[in-house]
Amino acid sequence: MKKIAVIFFTLMLSLGMAAQDKVVLRLMGDSTMADKDLSYENPERGWGQRLKSHVDTNVIVANYAQNGRSTKSVQTLGIWDRVKTDLKAGEYLFIQFGHNDSKESDTTRYAAPFGAYQDNIRLFVDHALSVGAKPVLFTPVSRRWFDDEGKLKENCHGDYPAAVMQIAEEYGLPLIDANRITQAWLKSLGDEPSRRYYMWVEKGTNPKHPDGKIDNTHTNVAGARQIVNLLLPEIVKVIPELAEHVVDYDFVVAKDGSGDFFTVQEAVNAAPDYCKQDETTIYIKDGVYEEKVTIPTNKQRLHLIGQSAEKTVITWSDFAQKIGPTGYEMGTSATSTVFLYASDFLAENLTIENAAGEGKSIGQACAITVDGDRVAFVNCRFVANQDTIYTYGKGQHQYFKGCWIEGTTDFIFGASTCWFEDCTILSKKNSYVTAASTPEREEFGYVFNNCRLIHDENTDKVYLGRPWRSFAKTVFINCELGDHILKEGWHNWGKPYAEKTTFYAEYGSKGPGAASKKERVKWSHQLKDKDLGKYTPENVLQCGSEQDKHGKNVKVEWYFKVF
Repeated sequence: MKKIAVIFFTLMLSLGMAAQDKVVLRLMGDSTMADKDLSYENPERGWGQRLKSHVDTNVIVANYAQNGRSTKSVQTLGIWDRVKTDLKAGEYLFIQFGHNDSKESDTTRYAAPFGAYQDNIRLFVDHALSVGAKPVLFTPVSRRWFDDEGKLKENCHGDYPAAVMQIAEEYGLPLIDANRITQAWLKSLGDEPSRRYYMWVEKGTNPKHPDGKIDNTHTNVAGARQIVNLLLPEIVKVIPELAEHVVDYDFVVAKDGSGDFFTVQEAVNAAPDYCKQDETTIYIKDGVYEEKVTIPTNKQRLHLIGQSAEKTVITWSDFAQKIGPTGYEMGTSATSTVFLYASDFLAENLTIENAAGEGKSIGQACAITVDGDRVAFVNCRFVANQDTIYTYGKGQHQYFKGCWIEGTTDFIFGASTCWFEDCTILSKKNSYVTAASTPEREEFGYVFNNCRLIHDENTDKVYLGRPWRSFAKTVFINCELGDHILKEGWHNWGKPYAEKTTFYAEYGSKGPGAASKKERVKWSHQLKDKDLGKYTPENVLQCGSEQDKHGKNVKVEWYFKVF
């Protein structure tokens, strides 16, 4: 598996234009570059549509390419006018035509290679240069034409590649020889293996093409990705400033068709089973993904990365009182939007939400159930009401860094050992923040370090925690407690016996919700300076040891080094 590949390159472009906050790429071309209609699960993609998922958010990809366009028809249909209106100094204009210019029988599109075709490209180039933009010329992507002997027909575009090369030389412009690059790739694959990248659709397998389709010009999802992988290194050579913004993920999820999948679950399913060599990265672009996601135990070393925490949202609306398919209530354990059973897992910049609402008719409605070891969440948002985060697994270890967690009752609960660092915790009801069920022999349960506890406008009486099970352990260290936290701090859940077996403690609490030892319930604790040495994520989240293949005990390490 590839890790995120961010290529740093320090050379600046010699054109001398002032640096912009964003790198803007405007694409003008035909169907091989164009964004595609996504209705009826259409698998066709243009490489320009896919390009957006290979660069970070500092790059704007504006794709004007359309199916069936030539250098002639792009003018008569007004597309060139749109490009002219939008194109600004310092921006890049990618120009790639040829597939449709060659259609001599179609007077609306035909442009002779060493005649109108070149004249039209000169028109585009002259305007771009006149406004201070930077044209980049492309030869057309090769067609997948093989003869009966399995040899690629290399003259599929006639004189058009040579014609655009001549223009590039005439103006001294950068040229990407997409025809040569894609032909080398097709020849390396051969006829049958290359079909999987093109629109070869079997009958009855796709609603967009129920009768099947054989198309040797247009690429599917995999083909568009591969063409970007082939062209992008060459693009970076002529646009060095783009290099530091190139990204590479194993899979991309996007609602706009620029990724490999439309749903998070599809990407999880595609990840390799029990991968030991490397992490599998899944990038999830901004969007609301209404789905219930299960990450099974065989999907190890999985790394989910959202485009932005607030705008990349996985949401569902199951709730405990909901009647299931067999006529019974779902119950708490079935309600989660995300079920995470895999170990060695990292998620960043995501919102995981249960949108079921709150009330007696709803009951519990979890955002996530975590039943994996060495699991980390960084800059994630967990949004629900009762029972937001279920840290299910006994003897398992989880880490939350810079997360937003909101809920009403017991909205951080369960048996796992967890460290919460720099998290913001929003209470939306007079109730309880935590409900740990720490197993008896576990030294640590929940530890909150440098967290901030806040509340909504209707909430003013909240306990830090209550024991779901009798050996619950919860500690707050250097946390800012809002005025909604009650002076007694902790509640015994009507279990006087649990006061002797739970361990509830604080150190360095500040804010209006902080209280003295005398004000807190007498069975809680205030840590001393000497106690702090053991309260580090390295110690709290250590995972013991295991035997290696030589029978030697070795420490179990976290794969993702997040602390």
